[in-house]
Amino acid sequence: MAKSTFSGPVVSNNGFIQAGSNNIVEITADTTLTFNDHAGRIIEVNDADGVITLPSIKSGELGAKYTFFIGTAITGKIKTDGTDKYVGSIMVGVDDGSKKAFVPGATNDVIDMNDGTKGGKVGSFIEITALATAEYMVQGLLIGSGSVATPFADS
Repeated sequence: MAKSTFSGPVVSNNGFIQAGSNNIVEITADTTLTFNDHAGRIIEVNDADGVITLPSIKSGELGAKYTFFIGTAITGKIKTDGTDKYVGSIMVGVDDGSKKAFVPGATNDVIDMNDGTKGGKVGSFIEITALATAEYMVQGLLIGSGSVATPFADS
């Protein structure tokens, strides 16, 4: 089916179902995401040391969500184009029940996981939403180990 674009509101009295083989996208190498191929889908990350770059935020793509599920323990990064920054928070928790929420600083544009104190173990997830010009909202739970530390950094 072709891509459809609507200029007004769309109403469904019974909801929308996002399902099917194209709803899950697997990443196994360094990848620059695109709105058309990745927004609204679940992105399973199976690249242990990869770098994932979010698309630059465009006004017509505000509200686009990029949902990440960590399928392979990673020491990789999810970064913006360098102009876009993160707002929101990410919780990092460990198996002894310790957890801490981290809020990005004003210049943070990288989520840097290390399969340890900054998260990145299998089962972690992050949802990133294009909120405004140059602003991605982030939320999620990273599973880590040891004394948790912030996964946010500057490029």
